[in-house]
Amino acid sequence: MDKEVELNILDITDSMVEAGAFAMLLSEINGNRQLPIIIGPAEAQAILLHLNDVCSPRPLTHDLFVKCFNALQSVVTKVLIYEAEEGVFFSYVYFERETGESFRADARTSDAVALAIRFDCPIFIYESVLEKECMCVPKIDSGKLHNEEKLLFLKSSKQSEKALKKALEKAVKEENYELAAQLRDKLKSNED
Repeated sequence: MDKEVELNILDITDSMVEAGAFAMLLSEINGNRQLPIIIGPAEAQAILLHLNDVCSPRPLTHDLFVKCFNALQSVVTKVLIYEAEEGVFFSYVYFERETGESFRADARTSDAVALAIRFDCPIFIYESVLEKECMCVPKIDSGKLHNEEKLLFLKSSKQSEKALKKALEKAVKEENYELAAQLRDKLKSNED
């Protein structure tokens, strides 16, 4: 059976790859691998508001789910990212009732993470999925790296060619030629 690796939320920023989207950066606990996941603006807002202890004037969807689960005497016990395919991540949310009964439900990873932080439960990923989709950041304070710098540390054999091409197009459009040259070189090295 595949080993489960625990993750935490490192950052949520504007996506360099997809306009109008956000990049949620998950980080391996006790390791240097990171996992970028593209999420929508509503999910990014739901996660960021909760992480920053900001209360919405009206309940957000994930807060409504929490109230429903509580009324049904259920809690979220963990989230597991079990698969990735062409940049889309698949997750299970594990629930447990007060009776001891447990079950899981398939969910978008962004929704699963939004629920996990509300229930203060761990987020896991299968080792094989993390290894395939991760980027490695050197042993420095990664919080001080800019988004472009984080992108440069992607494992050349693991990074999606499509994502690199989109990032290259964006760098050229923004006239960030230094980053564009580095991305071009990374694309070339992936072809070799």
